[in-house]
Amino acid sequence: MLEAEDTVDGRALRRWVEFGVEALEQRRAEINSLNVFPVPDGDTGNNLLITLQAAAARIGGPADGALTASDVAEGLARGAFAGARGNSGIILAQALRGVADAVSGLTTVGAADLAAALSNAATLVTGALSAPAKGTIVSVLEAAADGAVRAARQTDATVCDVVAASADAAAEALQRTTTQLDVLAEAGVVDAGGLGLLVLLDCLVEVTTGTRPDRRMVLAGASRPVVEPEIVDDRDDSDQQEYEVMYLVESSDGARIDTLRSALDALGDSVAIVAGESGCWSVHVHCCDPGAAVEAGLAAGALRRIDITCFALESARRGCGDSGTTVVPAYTGAGEESRAVLAVVGGDGAAELFEAEGAQVLRAEEISVPDELLSAIRALPSRDVLVLPNGALSAQDVVAVGARARREGREVMFLPSSSVVQGLASLAVHDPMRATVDDAFAMSEAASCVRWGSLRYANERALTWVGTCEPGDSLGLAGHDVVVIEHDLVTAGASLLDRILAAGGELVTMLVGADAPDGLVEQLADHLDRRHPEIDVVVYQGGQRSDLLQLGVE
Repeated sequence: MLEAEDTVDGRALRRWVEFGVEALEQRRAEINSLNVFPVPDGDTGNNLLITLQAAAARIGGPADGALTASDVAEGLARGAFAGARGNSGIILAQALRGVADAVSGLTTVGAADLAAALSNAATLVTGALSAPAKGTIVSVLEAAADGAVRAARQTDATVCDVVAASADAAAEALQRTTTQLDVLAEAGVVDAGGLGLLVLLDCLVEVTTGTRPDRRMVLAGASRPVVEPEIVDDRDDSDQQEYEVMYLVESSDGARIDTLRSALDALGDSVAIVAGESGCWSVHVHCCDPGAAVEAGLAAGALRRIDITCFALESARRGCGDSGTTVVPAYTGAGEESRAVLAVVGGDGAAELFEAEGAQVLRAEEISVPDELLSAIRALPSRDVLVLPNGALSAQDVVAVGARARREGREVMFLPSSSVVQGLASLAVHDPMRATVDDAFAMSEAASCVRWGSLRYANERALTWVGTCEPGDSLGLAGHDVVVIEHDLVTAGASLLDRILAAGGELVTMLVGADAPDGLVEQLADHLDRRHPEIDVVVYQGGQRSDLLQLGVE
């Protein structure tokens, strides 16, 4: 049990996000099962978790005790904006922006400050949505803010009082969501996003009071599993949105963003547009014409990180698996034979990333001979197989396995992913609705657009392109070539990043290995903030043994 906090400082906020990530990891399957609004795509828990993980990656490490509440809140807001996933993720990112703006410049946050921060979060979230609906995460956030404000008005109110009142008000509002939306009443569940928000508020209660509330009785209605609920909707079938479209808009202005919002409102629903730093906006919409949504964005400014998801396809893919990490191959289309993606991956975290995107995974640690890869291909229920070797096999082994699989009647294509980060980029554009050859081309092109590198320690004395390394030296590799030799690992990492970014880039992905020392990622992220402030950074815990850190630049 933790000691109660009289104020919330940077240390407490860091502890809150750590608790939050852990809690969402534990309860994301439950949250996913409740996801019936605005579409029953079963990914609200995933989206909240991914967004909060991105937020956590932008704050300093545990050893950095100098961070203020303002510092941490700003880092969380920036990280969440860059890594927001889905409708719930973009709402969480905007809420964190509201908190960061409200506590800007504050070393610690008191009762009145916290109430003002939650109130500002609710205001910004509501303003970002074209049509905020009652009975959603927005209603729960508004109730939480109202509860905090009421508590802060009391004489001698403490942070503990405000946080507890806010979470209790959110719990009551969550129960009401079932009666506020017909689709929730039909399914007999509370709002998924609202539950996710309450989980995070209860984590803040634990940070400030030392005890996390037991909501099992309050949330009894939320514990019922939901499997493909039938949604009752007054709209015609033609009004049902088929795609989720997200992208970032740069080099724009308020007037053009207003025009974009109007265009997206006409195209679909669940429109959310939130402002980031340096004139960048994050855009989200559900629609039937993703091309038109992208074209509307192009009229508003420069687009990047375009992400289009087909709800029907995602639902079909999840319907073939469970809510955990085991996912069967995606389908090529109704009535057609399924096409599998098989990825060779090392590390628990990296494996989960690929599985979450629908790929079958063969652990690199389990491959000692090419026959084991051939056996994995044979075990798949699909005739068509796209393989992401991710640098785990030699070119000779790849050719040999492919030839043997094709002699057995399998249509196997090995894609040119030489690293895990390239494999992730390749999988991100995988579209099983395309013809196999077209899909393979698009995935190969995505992999080739990622410049990658890695950090590791030298195991022996060796001659490289940049000189001789000694055992224990820190090595930076661009692709498979050593380009940096240093005695200090952080210095090697910073030099490697500068070299890889010399040719430009917008996004750096860091895949953290199992043996990476504490503080490495935070120090490299600080270097990027100083030297390359325009670069977005996403950090994943890969758990691989091959590299201390693997880097990808897009």
